[in-house]
Amino acid sequence: MKKHHSARFVFVILAMALALSVTYWAGCSKTPNEPTTQETILSPTSPQARAVMAVQDRYTDNLLAHPEVVGTATGLTEDGKPAIVVLTKSELSTKADVKIESLRKGVAPVAIPAAIEDLPVVVIVTGEIKALKGGGGGGFDPKLRHRPAPNGVSLGHPAITAGTLGCLVTNGSTIYILSNNHVMANSNDAAIGDNILQPGPFDGGQDPADRIADLSAFKLIDFTGADNDIDAAIADVVNDNDVTGETHPNAGSYGKPRTATVNASVGMRVQKYGRTTQHTNGKVQAINATVNVSYGSSGVAHYVGQIIINPGGFSAGGDSGSLIVVRGGSNDRKPVGLLFAGSSSITIANPINAVLGHFGVTVVGD
Repeated sequence: MKKHHSARFVFVILAMALALSVTYWAGCSKTPNEPTTQETILSPTSPQARAVMAVQDRYTDNLLAHPEVVGTATGLTEDGKPAIVVLTKSELSTKADVKIESLRKGVAPVAIPAAIEDLPVVVIVTGEIKALKGGGGGGFDPKLRHRPAPNGVSLGHPAITAGTLGCLVTNGSTIYILSNNHVMANSNDAAIGDNILQPGPFDGGQDPADRIADLSAFKLIDFTGADNDIDAAIADVVNDNDVTGETHPNAGSYGKPRTATVNASVGMRVQKYGRTTQHTNGKVQAINATVNVSYGSSGVAHYVGQIIINPGGFSAGGDSGSLIVVRGGSNDRKPVGLLFAGSSSITIANPINAVLGHFGVTVVGD
C-alpha cells in the first residue's frame, strides 16, 4: 500500500485535558475478580458533563502554568459531585482564598483554588507520564517468533526495540497489520516498503529472516506543537497464512475482536493483550485527554482527544500497538482504542475510530 508520510483520575474522570510529560509507549494488572458487566458512570454527552468540561477548558492554561500541574480533566469527587480534576507531579493543596487568575507562567503558589466557578477542584497525584517502546502467561510467550502470528505478539521495525502487533485490518482487498507509528515506522524515520519483523529486534527478530509484513502507510507524528490525534501505522502482510487475527488460545485472552467498534465512555471495562504485560483488564477513567508525549530524541508530540485507562499496571513498555477492546456486556470484544503511551499510573490510547478512519480500514474480526 502506499501512503506518504501523511502523519484522574480517581474517581472516574470524564474529560481530560492533560498536558503530561510523556515519552512514547505503552502498563497492567489482572483483576480477575472484577465484575464484567459494564457500568458507564458519566456520559461525555450529558449536559452536566459538558458544562464542567467547558469550565475546565476555559482554565486549563492557567492551571498548566503551575510547574507542578501536568494535566486537567472533568470528573467526580469521592461523593459523586461533578468536579474539575487537576493532575500533579506531587502533592499540591487546595485553598479557598487562592484565585485561578493567580496561576500564570512564572508564578508557583503553594496551593491551587479549591473551586473554580463554584465547581470543586480535586487534586490527583499522577507523577510523570511516559510512552515507551519495549525493552527489556499460561504457557504462551508473546516475545517469541510465531507463525502464524496471533494478535498481541512482539513486532517492530528493524530500527526499533519491540512493540505489539495490535490486530489485523482490511480495506476489503488487502490484509494489514495495525500497530503504532513509533513501532512500525520508527517515529517517522521509516520508508514505505520497509520490512516489519515478528518478533521485534529486541526479542531476537532478524532482518530479513523474520519479515512478516511491509510498511504500507503511517500518519506522520507532528513534533512542532500542532495537534496529533493518532500514533498509528499499517503494514501489508507478506503471507496471509502467517497471521491469525486473534489472540493465541493458550494466552488466556479474549480471542478474536469484533469488527464493529464502540466509542470509549467513562467507567467502561476494557481489556488488551500485549507483548509485555500480556492479558490485562482495566477501566476507562477519562476521555478527551490532551497530552504531551515525549519520543526521546525525536521530540515531544502534542495529542488531543485521547483515552485514559487505569490501573497503572494495564500496560508497560513494549505494549505499544496493543488493541484495546471492551470486556463483558453486549459490546464485549468491540475495539475501543489503540494503546500507545502511559505511565506507572495510567495508559493512554488513540480512539480506534480515528485510527481506522485515517487508513480507511476495518478490523478483521467477527
